[in-house]
Amino acid sequence: MKRYIHSYTLLLVASIWLLSSCANHPDVPASSKEAKCLPAIFPDYCNVTVPCNIAPLNFMLPIDEYEACVARFTMPDGQQQTYGKGVKVQIPEEEWHDMLNVSKGKSIKVEVWGEKAGEWLAYTPFEIRVAKEPIDEYISYRLIEPSYVAWTFMEIAQRNLTTFDESQIFNNEITMNDRKIGQCINCHSYQNYKTDNMLFHVRLANAGTVIVNDGKISKVNMKRDYTISGGVYPSWHPTAKLVAFSTNRTRQGFHTLNPNKIEVYDEASDLILYDVETDSVQVVSNDSTLLEVYPTWSPDGKSLYYCKSVPLPEEMRDKDIRTFYPKIQYNLYRRSFDVATHNFGDEELVYDAAANDKSVTLPRVSPDGRYLLFAHGQYGCFHIRHNDGDIVCMDLSDASDPQHPTFLDFTKVNCEGRPDSYPSWSSNGRWIMVASRRDDGNFCRVYFSYFHDGKAEKAFMLPQEDPEYNTFLLKSFNRPEFMVEPVKISVEEFSKVFDK
Repeated sequence: MKRYIHSYTLLLVASIWLLSSCANHPDVPASSKEAKCLPAIFPDYCNVTVPCNIAPLNFMLPIDEYEACVARFTMPDGQQQTYGKGVKVQIPEEEWHDMLNVSKGKSIKVEVWGEKAGEWLAYTPFEIRVAKEPIDEYISYRLIEPSYVAWTFMEIAQRNLTTFDESQIFNNEITMNDRKIGQCINCHSYQNYKTDNMLFHVRLANAGTVIVNDGKISKVNMKRDYTISGGVYPSWHPTAKLVAFSTNRTRQGFHTLNPNKIEVYDEASDLILYDVETDSVQVVSNDSTLLEVYPTWSPDGKSLYYCKSVPLPEEMRDKDIRTFYPKIQYNLYRRSFDVATHNFGDEELVYDAAANDKSVTLPRVSPDGRYLLFAHGQYGCFHIRHNDGDIVCMDLSDASDPQHPTFLDFTKVNCEGRPDSYPSWSSNGRWIMVASRRDDGNFCRVYFSYFHDGKAEKAFMLPQEDPEYNTFLLKSFNRPEFMVEPVKISVEEFSKVFDK
């Protein structure tokens, strides 16, 4: 009797497994009509190049147009696998990584069928090219409502790019006081892609900058009598316990008719250098007539790049900035730096954006020191809110003429008519990450592009376990940053620094 029950149980388990396997791996349609076009999948992963360690590229067909979707993946060795449930294609992580491993340096062929009005349509096959180079395993970002008018819950989160695991680094509720005065948390930054030396800001209630120095947490106030504010936009020196900051008096404007719905501008901004070990602040540049912002170090730590506004016409200098902010444009500069003495060299113009009726912000130098990414638009310093905001890549090996630098072709990275900003490099220099409002004009999403031999490939969205996630998430991904390891300090451990 026991043997019979045991055999029956095994048969039942095997039947359930077989039914589950069939559901996860459906047959392709026996007959279909040729659509003669690529499928309108979301996210758009058609003919992209992806890292060899990325999470599954799950996608879907429009839910209001289709009844079902089936996709067949063919590996270079001829192996095939099919997926589809409803209008979604969701691939188990282990099976996906097996596909990536056998396709490294080659391509996976993808065929998609969609059922519409009871008829199956066969779409033009596309490829997913698998690069040999991996991407950094982690990124972090702030999740925030896109309006910036008001906010409630806010968090800085980290995501494992090889899986769908996401966890909190910090949130703005854990240290609220009895009056429920909220916090703004922002500007997370890391030294050389690692997390033992990092920081983020806390504003309003319990304000300060949370610094992690060799794993030890403290909260500091960088405001000095001779500075505009505490530190704002940060950049860790790659080797020394130094952080370059801008200090800013920032304002916002909210429009009803202007397609650039929100304007962020500075009434004043300077550059400072903060010494983590000594808690000392050194002024780098503080021209009271100009605006200096967004410092970033070269990978060798010997140069500091930053953006500075051009002088305004005399008739505008005493007027309210709200009347002429579209006239403010920033050029790109750098200064040499001696890490032993903390002395900076003379200012050097790298790119005269204003001469081309443009404004440049958020520079980032590639790990090999050859290329420079930045956000580019007609005016201002906050291009993630400007519909003409694009990512530009400049070749520093051919930068002798600041008015006519060599720009690479980044048409596959940018989206015309929608904001792209916050560019950054992976630690191996092969992957570019940007924040973009290209999908609906409102919410920022994270995109990646493969970069090699001075060429950037088609950008693709950060994969999610459920492809509808980015449709229903009413938060923007703000300031995405690469990391080679996760932040190991818990939210609770961070919160204890506010009790001291």
